[in-house]
Amino acid sequence: MANNNQKIPYKIYLSENEIPKTWYNVRADMKNKPAPLLNPGTLQPMTAQELSAVFCEELVAQELDNENPYIAIPEEIQNFYKMYRPSPLVRAYCLEKKLQTPAHIYYKFEGNNTSGSHKLNSAVPQAYYAKKQGLKGVTTETGAGQWGTALSMACSYFDLDCKVYMVKVSYEQKPFRREVMRTYGASVTPSPSDTTQVGRKILAEHPGTTGSLGCAISEAVEVAVTNPGYRYVLGSVLNQVLLHQSVIGLETKAALDKYGIKADMIIGCAGGGSNLGGLIAPFMGEKLRGEADYRIIAVEPASCPSFTRGVYAYDFCDTGMVCPLAKMYTLGSDFIPAPNHAGGLRYHGMSPVLSQLYDDGLMEAVSVKQTDVFEAAEMFARVEGILPAPESSHAIRVAIDEALKCKETGEAKNIVFGLTGTGYFDMVAYEKYHDGLMTDYVPTDEELAVYRAKLPKV
Repeated sequence: MANNNQKIPYKIYLSENEIPKTWYNVRADMKNKPAPLLNPGTLQPMTAQELSAVFCEELVAQELDNENPYIAIPEEIQNFYKMYRPSPLVRAYCLEKKLQTPAHIYYKFEGNNTSGSHKLNSAVPQAYYAKKQGLKGVTTETGAGQWGTALSMACSYFDLDCKVYMVKVSYEQKPFRREVMRTYGASVTPSPSDTTQVGRKILAEHPGTTGSLGCAISEAVEVAVTNPGYRYVLGSVLNQVLLHQSVIGLETKAALDKYGIKADMIIGCAGGGSNLGGLIAPFMGEKLRGEADYRIIAVEPASCPSFTRGVYAYDFCDTGMVCPLAKMYTLGSDFIPAPNHAGGLRYHGMSPVLSQLYDDGLMEAVSVKQTDVFEAAEMFARVEGILPAPESSHAIRVAIDEALKCKETGEAKNIVFGLTGTGYFDMVAYEKYHDGLMTDYVPTDEELAVYRAKLPKV
């Protein structure tokens, strides 16, 4: 609970010198380590040499490191972080008043950079290591566009070529985010496309498809491995990405500690796991070491419910089945979500790290419908003055629900959630919500069973 002898400011800022100098690797404290990635041909654990054909060498080392709890952040990356970090931890006094709750609500705001989201925290090191390796450029996928935007910024800074495959439904819904990427020099292709072999195959099997992150990943990987001097980079799911995003949680915990605040629950939206994994990292570390306990809640869209309705099994990371297999909570690599506005939370699977933690009972998961999400987003925007991204609004929804439970019980719990970014490029979604055109599609058990039946036999 908070130290009531001092007034908690609206915004808790750390100094520039308090920006983390190391990333925290939660895997080092996990008793049950996440299962290794498997070679799709041999079904044996991927070696560093095999992974280096797709990813940058230093990132491969980080991907496979389950032992070192802290990994130094290179000085050049630290200097880039100083352009927008530390980000503020905000006490949501206005939201508390609106809800008439005794709960204390805090949010870590990651939208105070030009890319508009937390994704820059990993885009910068991934571009840095690609440049350090002497590569010409990188390829990637993007869902709602936040990752593509962040990577295009980072590549521009390090003078790297950037090829982005953007999920077709988002490419069409969010043309302005596409133009930001192009402004920073990236090429942006709607996925699935006819520019790759795997894209043409997906289009033949699913005519008229609106795409998925799994489709876009397949295309980006194909382009990376068939063009000398390129490597593939990913904005979520992988161990290395959660490692980089730990700066979010490290700053959050440092800000709370500064005022003697002990979080009761930490809430984050969950698509592939980058934001959630980064936010909860040091708190989960304390939980794993038996130093403290927290209630940790992952929030996902009801239209793409990997945690709450998926199965824990080895599956392909992409729809084209060209990537390694990961053991994760998955709906099936062939699953293509409905063309809703869950934005970046449209991946069929979940981070292997988070999947293992969830399977071990160390965190919870809930799914929410998108009209409920936008109801919460609108309330938040009206009282807190920030227009939240649809992804972040999933966490807002559950934070509000938990605060209302505190109102019923009279408990003054400390609720912390991640506000991953802004929603100023998501106005088509807000327009549909305001016009009453937004629907709440939820896949049936029968639909999910079809995809589940296609899981690889590992």
